[in-house]
Amino acid sequence: MQHRQMFVNLPIRDMARSRAFFEALGYSFNPQFSNDQGACLVLGEHVFAMLLVHDFFQTFIDRPIGDATQTAQVLVALPCGSRDEVDQLVDAALVWGATTPRGVQDLGFMYSRAFADLDGHIWEPFYMDEAAAQGG
Repeated sequence: MQHRQMFVNLPIRDMARSRAFFEALGYSFNPQFSNDQGACLVLGEHVFAMLLVHDFFQTFIDRPIGDATQTAQVLVALPCGSRDEVDQLVDAALVWGATTPRGVQDLGFMYSRAFADLDGHIWEPFYMDEAAAQGG
């Protein structure tokens, strides 16, 4: 099975604050699918995160919304073009209020760092050296 697009839905507390955070990191939003209740964060050509304020998010599920600062609900891995790109993204996130849930992971063929956004969702930018990965 192959999917043409992917949308990750994340509950957030404050739309303006979340939008400002991700825009400061260089991301954009699709205005066609954004309003004061939800915003379509463009992560790639066919990859999106829907940021949904808690009350609106709750209309899609029949269980309580957890606090992402206390429990892990999702780990969003984002491929980057280089180690420097990983570092630039995480460093910028930290400047804009993110926290670091763990240290650097350097496996030789793969390099990653992580940040928790303003609502506690964990994002893991990583770089994988395809040639080194194939070499074992």
